[in-house]
Amino acid sequence: QVKVVESGGGWVRPGDSLRLSCVVSGVTDEDYGIGWFRQAPEKGREGVACTSRNVGTLIYPDSVKGRFAISSNSAKRTVYLQMLSLKSDDTAVYYCGYVPYCTRNFAPLGSVRFWGKGTLVTVSP
Repeated sequence: QVKVVESGGGWVRPGDSLRLSCVVSGVTDEDYGIGWFRQAPEKGREGVACTSRNVGTLIYPDSVKGRFAISSNSAKRTVYLQMLSLKSDDTAVYYCGYVPYCTRNFAPLGSVRFWGKGTLVTVSP
């Protein structure tokens, strides 16, 4: 059984940086992707980033391009979401999800097979 566990959330001020981690366990092959998603209060869940062997790394929403980056350490089975210049609009619960592969033109929200429980990021003065 695949398991993904997020960590690294917390409270930060606007302009600060934060790095989230997603540890993956129980995988039996290398052909999979890990996506980062977020859900702000009273909003739907949206895809933020994805990494997989078929596409490398992808950032989806224009609102975070240039500020967020996704990377991975295969030896540690960990995927990171580096977030810079955080804004109040980035406040959300951030989830990582295991997907068969990442898709270039849209976040693979409907393809997530295993979800983590999420980690809360709060950006406020």
